[in-house]
Amino acid sequence: MLTQTSKKVLISGASIAGPTLAYWLAHYGFSVTIVERAPALRLGGQNIDVNGPAQLVARKMGIEDAIRAANTGELGLQFIGQKGQVAAAFPKENSFSGTQELEIIRGDLVSILYERTKQHVTYWFGDSITSLEQQPDLVNVTFASGKTDAFQLVIAADGVRSRTRQLVFGEEPRFEYLGLYTAYLTIPRLQTDNDWWRWYTAVDRRIVMLRPDKQGMMRASVAFIADEQAYEKLSGTEQKRVLKEKLAGAGWETERIVKALDEVSEVYFDKVGQVKAPRWFDGRVGMIGDAAYCPTPLTGKGTTLAMVGAYLLAGELASHPDHQAAFVAYEQRMRPYVEEVQKLPPGVPWLVYPKTALGVSVLNTLAGTFASQPIQRLVRLFSPDKSSHADQEDGIVLPDYR
Repeated sequence: MLTQTSKKVLISGASIAGPTLAYWLAHYGFSVTIVERAPALRLGGQNIDVNGPAQLVARKMGIEDAIRAANTGELGLQFIGQKGQVAAAFPKENSFSGTQELEIIRGDLVSILYERTKQHVTYWFGDSITSLEQQPDLVNVTFASGKTDAFQLVIAADGVRSRTRQLVFGEEPRFEYLGLYTAYLTIPRLQTDNDWWRWYTAVDRRIVMLRPDKQGMMRASVAFIADEQAYEKLSGTEQKRVLKEKLAGAGWETERIVKALDEVSEVYFDKVGQVKAPRWFDGRVGMIGDAAYCPTPLTGKGTTLAMVGAYLLAGELASHPDHQAAFVAYEQRMRPYVEEVQKLPPGVPWLVYPKTALGVSVLNTLAGTFASQPIQRLVRLFSPDKSSHADQEDGIVLPDYR
């Protein structure tokens, strides 16, 4: 293994991909700084899965037990019918439930990664990159605070709307809109709540979900079909108004969510799509995670791509004396996996967003039939138990760079 103590690396973004990359780079001897626009860690967010190869990365980092301890306790997936009844139930052991062995709130994973890296990685909060000037042997960086510094490498890990990416790649990465807007918020838990992921489909192409967390609250999400430009660049107040309009008359727990909108300060509201970039690197600047290849929450693989990509990039940079050779080797390993993950089944998401009451009824009936014991016994004959392959590499090889 090469010694990299002289190489300074700047990472933009302190969510999941950034700190994971920082951990491995520091492990290999790089001097690593993370700059984060927010004044502190962003600890909000919804349920995410640390499964497949991401679980292997977590194990190699020594954080698997911490993630397991922060598990949400989710029991599985329930489809809720139009009268509030359980139309179908898939326990978490079922491969179709969507609930994984390591189910955790995004903010909890961010906190775990920060605790694991803060002794060996420098964090700059409340600042961001405003300009990058590449030289043959370094990158001169100017920050919003007025600070300047030079680094051998700069990596954007600051999400779908990465401003760092914009500085280098411009409009080159393509955002493919999938027809959906979604919103997330945290609401108080009631005695009537349970520990299932509850999925409610309403008419007019609307879906509402409630999921438990570890803090005694509920994570609510709302998704609906809309034109791409319909709700861009809205203020927080306007976003709440749109959500109230979309939830009007939807039934089930929607009135509760409408009331909560007046009380919560933070609501995530954005359109859903995939980031597809013809290249991930330019000179000494690159990008990983959602900034480079967001697969959308529809795949359930965003955390997997973030952690696996970070592990592989750090390993290739440590294994090659030349960063360009490392970038090439990384992309050869990672791009086929990204392209496979980003493939969506035909008709997604439209098939699960029916417009009419009849369409909703048909969808719930199909879910109930599929969840029935005779069908599930048949499925188990041809499908391995979820727990038997939860930590397999799942289509990509994770070399042991040591």
